[in-house]
Amino acid sequence: MAPALPALVSPDALRAAQAASTVTLVVLDASTALATHGEAEPYTAEPLREQYLEAHVPGAAFVDVTHELSDTSAPQLFTVPSPQALAAAFGALGIGDDTHVVVYDDVGSAWATRVWWLLRWLGHDRVSVLDGGLAAWQAAGFAAASGAEDDAAARATPATLTPRERPELLATLPQVERISSGSAPGLLVNALDPATFRGEQDVSPYPRRGRIPGSVNVPLFTLLDPGTGRFLPADELRERLRSGGLLDGDGAVTYCGGGIAATVPAFAAYVATGAEVAVYDGSLSEWTSDYSRPVDVG
Repeated sequence: MAPALPALVSPDALRAAQAASTVTLVVLDASTALATHGEAEPYTAEPLREQYLEAHVPGAAFVDVTHELSDTSAPQLFTVPSPQALAAAFGALGIGDDTHVVVYDDVGSAWATRVWWLLRWLGHDRVSVLDGGLAAWQAAGFAAASGAEDDAAARATPATLTPRERPELLATLPQVERISSGSAPGLLVNALDPATFRGEQDVSPYPRRGRIPGSVNVPLFTLLDPGTGRFLPADELRERLRSGGLLDGDGAVTYCGGGIAATVPAFAAYVATGAEVAVYDGSLSEWTSDYSRPVDVG
């Protein structure tokens, strides 16, 4: 059965789906903030639950990507849990096999696309990103809700989500090593800003500065309208992605610092062309932690 909504959904389309009540729908607010500290000191993440309590899309639950949807025992933040653990976490939010999920965040869409990617990695295609998040919802003239009632309501009716893992959407370290060395086909796409790509950022949270050798740079912010925070039209996305080489690579893999920003170009490629792009979950946090692995700067 085809998803009830497209992968990128407008505020108007979401409001219409909520009003129609013909779709089993769960809306998630995944807003999270990252804080950078000293040189080579890992960044920290703060789920923006207080912000959610002040204002959110009506009916939305709040999901803590850092804890609920990550393996907190892993060395890197945001590491993908086992399929069974992740399916149980989504089930606790009322998401079952027939549920259509619409996810958003209010800090640039990367957290929303991360949740989109996690669900698709689990084999759940009924998932959309709200274009522009809460700001776009309010700009469309729709009221926001406040308080914890919507979150409590979603969690009051757990559901069963069956994991049907898609391993091709999760790039492994050995796979990335082979692509980087040229011993396997593929294209490594760094989704961070150009200064970080070159190793010239003001403060680096990674053990070493630089990028994985052989990478190209497609910064996530170049795929969004700077005025509205919404994704560029599909034809413009195709142009940006193609000019960056992402659509020409045989087996593209996106990465960033910890697997969050990397999901934005992966999502954009899917929206624009239907391409399935793998994400390297460990990204620079894992790659730069081993000094035997090379990095390029400049």
